[in-house]
Amino acid sequence: MYEDTWYNLVPDHVQKNTTVTRQPSGRRRRETLLQQANPTKQSSDTEPLHRFQISEASLGPPEPTLLPRAKSYSDFYHVVRAQLSKDAAKRKRQRSKEKGKGRALDALLIVRPEDSLPTRTALPPPPSSRSVDAALVDASQQEYILYRDQLDLAERHLDRLVADANGALDLLTSLADNFRAVEAQTSSFQAQCDHLLSEERRLQKLADDVGTDLHYYAYLDGVTRRLNAPGASRLVDHENFGEILTNLDACISFMVKHPHYQDSESYLARYQSLLTKALHLLEVGFSAHLEQISSEVSKQVQATQSEAARYALAYGRSEQMLLEADGLITNVQRAIRSCYDQFGRPIHGEKFDTYSNTANNLFLTFIDVRDRILRPMTQRDLEAFRKETKEINVETACRNFIKQSYERSFNEAGLFTKVFSIELQVDPDSQSAYTALKSQQKALVNLANLNPIATTLQPILQGTDLQVTCNLLSWITNEYLLLEYDEEETQYSIHCHDLTARLLTEHLWSFVDASFEAEVTQSVSKAPIPPETLKPVSQTDNPSDAYPIAKRALELLAMYDQAMPKERSQKSSPVVFRIVIETISALQRAETRMKTNKAANPDPDPDLFMIKNLLILKNGLMSLEIGDVRAQPATMQYFGQIWDTLSPQNWMGLFRGVLGGTLSLGLWSSVTNAGAAANAKLGGNRAGAAPADQDANEKLDELLRQSIYAFTQRWGTLLNGALSGKRGQQNAPTTEKELDKKLSVAFGGQPEVMAKLKEAIFINAQAQKEVKAERGSR
Repeated sequence: MYEDTWYNLVPDHVQKNTTVTRQPSGRRRRETLLQQANPTKQSSDTEPLHRFQISEASLGPPEPTLLPRAKSYSDFYHVVRAQLSKDAAKRKRQRSKEKGKGRALDALLIVRPEDSLPTRTALPPPPSSRSVDAALVDASQQEYILYRDQLDLAERHLDRLVADANGALDLLTSLADNFRAVEAQTSSFQAQCDHLLSEERRLQKLADDVGTDLHYYAYLDGVTRRLNAPGASRLVDHENFGEILTNLDACISFMVKHPHYQDSESYLARYQSLLTKALHLLEVGFSAHLEQISSEVSKQVQATQSEAARYALAYGRSEQMLLEADGLITNVQRAIRSCYDQFGRPIHGEKFDTYSNTANNLFLTFIDVRDRILRPMTQRDLEAFRKETKEINVETACRNFIKQSYERSFNEAGLFTKVFSIELQVDPDSQSAYTALKSQQKALVNLANLNPIATTLQPILQGTDLQVTCNLLSWITNEYLLLEYDEEETQYSIHCHDLTARLLTEHLWSFVDASFEAEVTQSVSKAPIPPETLKPVSQTDNPSDAYPIAKRALELLAMYDQAMPKERSQKSSPVVFRIVIETISALQRAETRMKTNKAANPDPDPDLFMIKNLLILKNGLMSLEIGDVRAQPATMQYFGQIWDTLSPQNWMGLFRGVLGGTLSLGLWSSVTNAGAAANAKLGGNRAGAAPADQDANEKLDELLRQSIYAFTQRWGTLLNGALSGKRGQQNAPTTEKELDKKLSVAFGGQPEVMAKLKEAIFINAQAQKEVKAERGSR
């Protein structure tokens, strides 16, 4: 594109020194600016043009510049256009500068006025002005003519460059058009290629699927040879045995998923048979490993007498030997986790029955071996327990035995988790691991087997006092079942909590209920009524002392509340219901005996006897509900609530209705809504679906109302007779004094009870007067 000959056309005017010749006719031509300046000789007529000299750098052609490389055809086009624009602008600026300098030089040629004036001396005739002007113009423009020639040369060169660039652009445009045409022609070919590639991928996937399906068929021969080969039992000691189980599971799942494939049923049956054989090999290997450990550890446990050494052998050494066969344990865990999750819940599937049967066999083998290893320790603990019950204390011995059993169960649970990789939890599901272990009862205590604790404690507790049993249950509940607010939960505390919950709900609570039922039958239902118990209370006795049967009933209620959680002792407890009902029946029998002997022994008053003992029993029940049960309450602290519950809104209307025959005592319990609401609030032994006559609190309230009415009616009649002044009747002060004496004997320490009863007597007496007056007016 660039020719080297062009650069040779530029004259070397910078290095050339040209000699200036003198002009004739007295006019000297100015030296060219291209000549080297002479510092010693300076003409006076060249001084005015000295400042308009042009620098040497502007005399030559423009410096060649390297255009930036274009990234594409479009970029190259824009770069060329931009460079051409720059060159055109530069040429325009240079031409404007030359024109300005030419005008400055023309200004120097202006003739001064004084030069045209005539002189005194005769001068030669001046040359013509046209010739002078032409000479001056030629002289002044000599150097610019050279510049113009150089610029013309540069312009022609640039025009040639522009023409070359336009030709290159045209060529590139033609190439781009050709490329687009080729692309349009090859688009259909590219689409065909894409279609071929997608078809290739589809065929490859189809081939892979066919190969995968064939793998499930081809795997049968190889695994059959491996499981039937001599020494196949040694496979369970290696981790690759788990791969066999995994592949068999996959083959069985594939055959189940594709029953329409050829011979799928036959292959399914053969794979299931191989899976059963593989799991049987696992059972045999695990059993042999446990037998080896048992034969070694059992001898060492029997030989030692140290408790610490026995513990180290039974758990430390046994665990170490068990986990040494890491390949076998890994395969066992793989089989267990195929049918149970981390917490022993069943994972249902087409292979669940096969794996669960193997898991149950593994559990049974493990528990049998552990029971044999720990049998000397459990026998020694039982002997120590029986010795403590005789020599020390039954309650203390039971506590120590429970603690030892809980510790052993916690250690066994940790070993079980490490071997089988499941954390056993209580699960009512019949197919869970907990249910499977629960069915295998041994002498060894674990989370699923608490029978050894129950069968050991119950015979001892059955022959002791009931209070000891209640104390033991209270200790178990507070120690393990109820955690303190600031107590941190640990794995041991959680395990003991689960054990205690199962021990209580499945064994001890039912045992205690049966013991209370027997005690109620013996001391309340079939308790004799000796005559001395029906004698009136003397002034030296405690006025708040109840009838012995009622007192025993309160003791039983207090013990039952101590032994049981509030949720169980308050909500429809059959034991509490039985105690209350049987106590009421015993009091009614005593009342009947008193009424029979009233002619011979008027004291104590049967109605007052019932009022006193029923109030004490009611007060005890209310204490039980708020958690403050006392065997012998010193005061009637809940008498106000009891009286509000028993009393209707209008005593006068009630007495008048009963006396007039419009009401009966059987309807008293439904007279007031407030009494029913309070009774529902305070009564805690009511069965949700039981009828009203079967509710112990309702029956107790009804008997209280009947006794209060009978007592107040009788003494109201006596007061009215005393106030009437009839012959043979006691006077009013004597009658009131006798009433105060009877109330003081029965409720000497309860002034509130005495005041309420006297108030009820006066109201009843007033009601009798009004009813009698109404009958007389008729």
